[in-house]
Amino acid sequence: MKEHNLTEGNILKTLLFFAVPFLISNILQSLYGAADLFIIGKYCSPESVAAVSTGTQVTQIVTSLVTGLTLGSTILIGQYTGSGEYETVKKVIGTTLSIFGVVSVVLTAVLLGIEKPLLILLDTPKESFDLTMQYVAVCLLGNIFICGYNAVSAILRGYGDSVRPMIFVGIACAVNIILDVLFVRNFGMDAAGTALATVISQAVSMLFAVVYLKRKKFIFDFKWKSFRPVPSLAKKLAVIGLPISFQELMVRISFLYLMAVMNRCGVYAASVVGISSKYDVFAMLSATSMASALSAVTAQNFGAKKTERARKSLWYGMAFAVFVSCLFWMWAQLSPQSMIRAFSGNENVIAAGTAFFRSCSYDYIMVAIVFCLNGYLNGKQKTVWTMVSCSAGALLLRIPLVWYFGRHYADHLGMLGMIAPLVSGIMACYTLLYVLHEEYGKKKAGKEKGANGL
Repeated sequence: MKEHNLTEGNILKTLLFFAVPFLISNILQSLYGAADLFIIGKYCSPESVAAVSTGTQVTQIVTSLVTGLTLGSTILIGQYTGSGEYETVKKVIGTTLSIFGVVSVVLTAVLLGIEKPLLILLDTPKESFDLTMQYVAVCLLGNIFICGYNAVSAILRGYGDSVRPMIFVGIACAVNIILDVLFVRNFGMDAAGTALATVISQAVSMLFAVVYLKRKKFIFDFKWKSFRPVPSLAKKLAVIGLPISFQELMVRISFLYLMAVMNRCGVYAASVVGISSKYDVFAMLSATSMASALSAVTAQNFGAKKTERARKSLWYGMAFAVFVSCLFWMWAQLSPQSMIRAFSGNENVIAAGTAFFRSCSYDYIMVAIVFCLNGYLNGKQKTVWTMVSCSAGALLLRIPLVWYFGRHYADHLGMLGMIAPLVSGIMACYTLLYVLHEEYGKKKAGKEKGANGL
């Protein structure tokens, strides 16, 4: 297997060729996440829907924490691949896989220890508390496979390959949907059945990926001696990745707080947030996919000293992401009821969610801008700035607004739905200003330096 060069050819074509498999991968991943909620909504009670909704928010803590290491690995591998340092690429891969193994074990132990207090803190409805406990526990026990899959995908994307991760997630999606139906409909396992289906599907996907890559003679041989971490590379991975992990954790905490406020409003409100979170994922797929693609493309091009190519990729990518997000925004404005009915036919849930969907859907557009800008900055290793930016958005904007609106407008879900787009809109403005200041400020300084040299 050879690396895929992202530093040559037509910029738009190269970006889309790399980003589209990202998009398909995220669609597939979202499908098997949505399948859990769809099948629970079809065969189980609103309490079960609320359990999966709340449980998903908790298990996403793991995803948030490993996201930083995942992206850090993609960026490092991308830069060393772009500069042609393939022996270092092998060492980065070994270091990445070793660290992910340790992190998965630690996260499992810690989160299992605080699971019940955390669910109490989130004001999980009493009717769905036991079901939520079961769902979260099963998911956490499968952390090793979830982390392993994310590590392998990050490595391949840094190497310039977004197609094979798409294939691996497709396998996970198919296995998950089949097992969802089997465990929930046929075996009556309720929320725990969907969690078990997710864990097994991730395990199958990860093991298939490792076997496939070994047979294709990937640059990394997966031998035990190759897993030895290199301290200097582990430090670089931490410097790049930990700020991203921290920002993702802060964002997740702010959404957990929103979940707690909605849980106080009852089972129907909790179900609305759970269903809305699934559409958030779908509506923002173009943004998340393009942001991930931009990180890898930017990393390789900066490694190859092609900075202007990276800048142009940002504007192309942002235009594409915003266009797709606008389509989902229009759906939410014209027919939010049809969106909710796809997951729940309960009229109380539909009535509670209509106003919330219309207001929160503005976030689809704002997030597309923020994600693409952050993806570009992360590719340049400006992860400390994105950490400060996203953490400020979560801690200084989202949480205070959730507190205020939850206290004064708890009965108006449409008002609560406005929080996310308001926060993202503010973040989009100051992030865009930062990027423009940095890019064009440096360009101006370079011209002045050249003029002085003459």
